[in-house]
Amino acid sequence: MKKIVSAAWLYENLKEENLIILDASLGATIDGTQTDLNEKTIPNSRYFDLKANFSDGDAAFPNTLPTAAHFEVECQKLGVNTDSKIVVFDNLGVYSSPRVWWMFKAMGHKKVYVLDGGLPEWNAQGFEVEERKGANWETGNFKATLQQELVVSYDEVVANIKNPSFLIVDARSEGRFNGTEPEPRKQLQSGSIPHSVNIPYTEVLENGKFKSKGELQEVFDDTVEQDTDLVFSCGSGLTACIIMLASEIAGQKSKRVYDGSWTEWAELQNLKTGL
Repeated sequence: MKKIVSAAWLYENLKEENLIILDASLGATIDGTQTDLNEKTIPNSRYFDLKANFSDGDAAFPNTLPTAAHFEVECQKLGVNTDSKIVVFDNLGVYSSPRVWWMFKAMGHKKVYVLDGGLPEWNAQGFEVEERKGANWETGNFKATLQQELVVSYDEVVANIKNPSFLIVDARSEGRFNGTEPEPRKQLQSGSIPHSVNIPYTEVLENGKFKSKGELQEVFDDTVEQDTDLVFSCGSGLTACIIMLASEIAGQKSKRVYDGSWTEWAELQNLKTGL
């Protein structure tokens, strides 16, 4: 089975044993883009509240990966089991769902897939949508085991600048990466981590879906050399996962994300320089 699934595949397999559909929708993108499908969802899906329940609320930076214990408990509340086959979607096409895909991979769960095109594609195909509503699910037996090698820290990024062993691929816009456009988080300067490269996440998508494998290979071949060890970054670790999943579709193997991303890097660099 592929890393992404189509709306048609999901519709045909809705009754598959152990299938759980997770709705990872957000209200808007970081730049304010919204959808008319807010509060709509796929029937029988379960709301994966990325901001409230699946980020570390005590962390200094947004969207920080929670502890394995916290992730495990919240997944169990959604009825997720160790043998669940999970399909994740969001209401913005492909936006927050790859982050959830990566989170499950980082917690050791293998059977997780992204709905290509998300809820907009599902709706465009004429499949049923309904109002999102709360529900109590039978507690699952999901177990989380953090794959620490997939989560890159600030200290590792600092060390990599001095002695390069991986290449950071930044998913932010070209203007933010080059320092010619402001960051959405007003306290942050724009710019980039030294020696990183830029592939805006919009470059791997077309009409809200991933480009073909061949097209994605061209995108990456234009920027990175084959077999380079990649680490993915963005503003806060969310759109980095879009590029990371695109690289997997293109044939790359790295699932490593700099979780603090530019928000952590810029703020800690400001503290060092006294800005």
